[in-house]
Amino acid sequence: MRDLSLAKQYGLYDPTYEHDACGVGLVLHLKGAKSHSIVENGLQVLENMTHRGAESADNKTGDGAGIMLQIPHEFILLQGIPVPEKGRYGTGLVFLPKDEVEADIFMVALKDQIQKEGLDLLAIRDVPVNSDILGEISRANEPTIKQLFITGEKFTQEQLEMRLYLLRKKIEKSILNSTLKDKRNSYVVSLSTKRIIYKGMLTSLQLRHYFPDLSNPHFTSGIALVHSRFSTNTFPTWDLAQPFRMVGHNGEINTIRGNRLWMEARESIVKSEAIGDMNEIWPIVQFGMSDSASFDNVLEFLVMAGKSLPHALSMMVPESWNDKNPISRDLKAFYEYHSILMEPWDGPATILFSDGRYAGGLLDRNGLRPARYLITHNDTMVVASETGVLPF
Repeated sequence: MRDLSLAKQYGLYDPTYEHDACGVGLVLHLKGAKSHSIVENGLQVLENMTHRGAESADNKTGDGAGIMLQIPHEFILLQGIPVPEKGRYGTGLVFLPKDEVEADIFMVALKDQIQKEGLDLLAIRDVPVNSDILGEISRANEPTIKQLFITGEKFTQEQLEMRLYLLRKKIEKSILNSTLKDKRNSYVVSLSTKRIIYKGMLTSLQLRHYFPDLSNPHFTSGIALVHSRFSTNTFPTWDLAQPFRMVGHNGEINTIRGNRLWMEARESIVKSEAIGDMNEIWPIVQFGMSDSASFDNVLEFLVMAGKSLPHALSMMVPESWNDKNPISRDLKAFYEYHSILMEPWDGPATILFSDGRYAGGLLDRNGLRPARYLITHNDTMVVASETGVLPF
């Protein structure tokens, strides 16, 4: 099957049951020091989890691989992009259809929405890629990849972060309701003032070679979150590669149907002073995506609505407690209160997360999918779905 556009129900396949089981890893400096070695170590972790990702019979088409990093300000300046100081601009990759007419329609809609949000499109960069390494299926579905640089002089960094979120959600809604044929490849990978994601329908070994940016010694970060995808009963596509905007997830959310339906049911009553008019960003959960993507949609929404990253995750993945696994009275009260607001997203998974400032990981509430971590003497922490991902 070469055409991997939005899949429809056929035979025993049902897109509502999209799950995956993958490899995840996180490398970071505990004091936030940025370096290319963090990027390099993240890529090495990814490459040492090749066995966790799936490949087609040609060994050149992967189910997906990707990396989330902090925005490399110095690297961007060296590319000749006249960006302002850190935190005063946002950037991210976008996937465009290969069809020039459809790509133009997508870009016109994007530019129009940027203007409506009171933002300015500073520059568009052609992202260097090495398409020669791709397998037949991956190349047949390869999008055109651009990097956007967006500014908003009157906004603080957090206000700009919110505007970029609203911009992306409104574009997603516009694409969903459009007549575009290639909606899969009309996709905003990320837009942020803090983090950037490189990903695609690649193998773990292909990522650094497909995106030469990642091998540039001036590309630095204090965080590297990587993901090697094994799509158990879902179609591999460019947009479903991980990490998503805040999460790298390696399991299955067995309660996903109920979680999605409850989020849809809440939309009529949910309010947020931070976000404003909620009707413009519905649906929270993007249609036609995997369970991991839906989890990421809701986590990002809660964070943008004002919850801290740990708070939002504790709402979505509360601890399981009983007489044999007691917790403090205050923590129990926290979970009981939030159970009124949201049901658990349950299923075996290791979840690694980052908003570009903070990063961490947690296990599913029953501890069914393991993870291991290591802290070195030079303040580097490595977290992964298994041991031995990085030699020391």
